[in-house]
Amino acid sequence: MATIGTAEKKPIRVWVDGCFDMMHYGHANALRQARAMGDILVVGVHSDAEIEKNKGPTVMKEEERYAAVAGCKWADVVVPNAPYNTTVEILKEYDIDFCVHGDDITTMADGTDCYQAVKDAGLYRECKRTEGVSTTELVGRMLLMTRNHHKRRLSVGASSISSFNSEDLGSFSTTIARGTTQQRTTISHFLPTSKRIVQFSEGKEPKENDRVVYVDGTFDLFHVGHIEFLKRAKELGDFLIVGVHDDQTVNAIKGSNYPLMNLHERALSVLACRYVDEVIIGAPFSVTEDIVNKEYKVNVVAHGNTTMEPDLDGNDPYKLAKELGIYREIENPNSTITTEGIIDRIIENRLIKSTANKGCHSFEERQRRKNAKAIVEAEKELKEKTEKALQA
Repeated sequence: MATIGTAEKKPIRVWVDGCFDMMHYGHANALRQARAMGDILVVGVHSDAEIEKNKGPTVMKEEERYAAVAGCKWADVVVPNAPYNTTVEILKEYDIDFCVHGDDITTMADGTDCYQAVKDAGLYRECKRTEGVSTTELVGRMLLMTRNHHKRRLSVGASSISSFNSEDLGSFSTTIARGTTQQRTTISHFLPTSKRIVQFSEGKEPKENDRVVYVDGTFDLFHVGHIEFLKRAKELGDFLIVGVHDDQTVNAIKGSNYPLMNLHERALSVLACRYVDEVIIGAPFSVTEDIVNKEYKVNVVAHGNTTMEPDLDGNDPYKLAKELGIYREIENPNSTITTEGIIDRIIENRLIKSTANKGCHSFEERQRRKNAKAIVEAEKELKEKTEKALQA
């Protein structure tokens, strides 16, 4: 008797694209939602030149942004130099079933909807935008916090931030709320919920013979230096646990303006990394007996080849791990990319004035352009929603 063959179901391929500048948990949440709509998530990342033309200068260079997206556990394929205007042709090229974008409108430099063509073709779906975070907001937080920046660390070595007049920075530290002309101070509007933590966590447990690795840190403004460090830490074993220090401890040790992102924001960014299996939220600054033996049996405690801050009592935070013979140091080629370095990029570019007739824009100019675009996009969004409501 002949058997009836069953055709193998074609995996659903989903497309998401964007700038992914200073990749944060809002970006990761969009990728998580899009990935849940299909089987394979293809992420297009725009080039520096395309973003400069349509939005303004980026904080992170394109190769850094490509690597940041590749480090997210929900991204299956990364497409560099994706067009800013999403077309039906690009979806066909990568065998895409549909594209996904947040429930807000994104426009080209000329004001046209970047997704109009795929909307018209019926190849567009929406996910919910994560409120309370954006690259522009993070930039604003940095500049808002420069009034006494690195105050505590000036004796060790002054950051370039400290030499800037705070009055010169003030005009950047506000953004225009979507659809209004009202300015607001750029501070964290993130509301931590257990639901979001659960969505980002996979609830993994180490297998009986797994080699468990523990690392800890601030992980502020989560970047490619962090990702490479975590990748190398995971290579030391099978199950990677990451301790994220609480805001009060970081503030006391690193200075009055750190961290720029609060504990739950930083924990979500770490949880979104493909190399991380578990996160301890609010981990102690020093590795303790509880960390090493209580919840998990830790085989390796690792730290990067970066400056090691002592604990508040002046002791080496890795003293116990060294005594137990389980301490390892990780060589990280991306260790030159730091949170402080990213802040310096922002400040330095803030002070570069727009060069007339050369198309060169500072971050302040980017902010002005984004605010103007936000008003246009809000009007388009309102019109589109009104039309949908009338058709319902």
